[in-house]
Amino acid sequence: MSTSQNSIFELMSQSGHQNLFFCNDELVGLRAIVAIHDTTLGPAIGGVRMLPYESTEEAIEDALRLSKAITYKSAITGLNLGGGSAVIIGNSRLDKSEVLLRRLGQFIEGLNGNFIASLDVGTTQRDLEHIYTETDHVAGLPKAIHGSGVGDPSIFAAQGVYFGIKACLKELYGSENVAGKKVIVHGVGGVGERLIAMLREENARVYVSDITEEKMLKVAAKYKAEPIPYNEVFDHEFDVYSPCALGGTVNPESAQKMQCKIIAGSANNQLKDELVTSSILHERGILYAPDYLINAGALIGCYSEIQNYGVDHTEFVIKNIYNATRDVLKKSKEENISTFEAANRIAEKRIQDIKKIKR
Repeated sequence: MSTSQNSIFELMSQSGHQNLFFCNDELVGLRAIVAIHDTTLGPAIGGVRMLPYESTEEAIEDALRLSKAITYKSAITGLNLGGGSAVIIGNSRLDKSEVLLRRLGQFIEGLNGNFIASLDVGTTQRDLEHIYTETDHVAGLPKAIHGSGVGDPSIFAAQGVYFGIKACLKELYGSENVAGKKVIVHGVGGVGERLIAMLREENARVYVSDITEEKMLKVAAKYKAEPIPYNEVFDHEFDVYSPCALGGTVNPESAQKMQCKIIAGSANNQLKDELVTSSILHERGILYAPDYLINAGALIGCYSEIQNYGVDHTEFVIKNIYNATRDVLKKSKEENISTFEAANRIAEKRIQDIKKIKR
């Protein structure tokens, strides 16, 4: 991808983005990009992601993809929020500092409430506290810092995936019961481990895989699950493949190799080359629960924080992910389209409907 002005504007036009902001502060070492996709439903919210991107082009592409996914995530789950994303180019273990994060907070403050920062890969709640020092436009803070905080977002994210899995099981087997079902959780970070705990409580046969072998073995032992080497995940047969690390693991090549019946996980942007990959899955009869729908639990928690709702309301909305997933699967079957296309159509209809009353 070229970084020329024309190519950037073309990318934004193709994906329907409203704004793309760049923050460069050599004094504190900050190179950041904030993408705002669509604010029809409300202010854009998005995670602050910090990764050592190989190029500016890669960072821009990630910000654009993530922000669009948040727009659709908000729309399909009934939230009044738009989609945004902030990416910091750098190594989160080596380059992150209080002053860098506070400078980002100043930049976000200058966007006049059009972007709300939350958690993503490479940032922690402590990092959000630093950003919060400079701007109120932050969600996902600890309750001790922000009185309306509703708790650990990884819990809500795992709950959403759990309900997505149950909805797919109901569609495929006529029962949502996970007992005895073989589930591989690919990536055992905070959300992945929470999901494993929920599945084991219902006696699912859980397998775990992670790029860090030590972490994989530790989590497997803790929950009496079976470890699977990271590069052998697609060589085994499972009822459910649950990607819970970085995106892109489901691509045209892996989609042809997979021996699972259901794909349902928490990772963002799970499908690489979305239209092609989703079509392959549809043709092979593999049920794909759209990631931006079933991983919306953390976003729902942030929305509750913004609106000063409590945990009960948050859990009520997360439980509806089950019904929303069933609606996507129904539309996919009735119209003979992939679940990815079905989810997009449902989300886009809500955005267009709301535009009618915001003219």
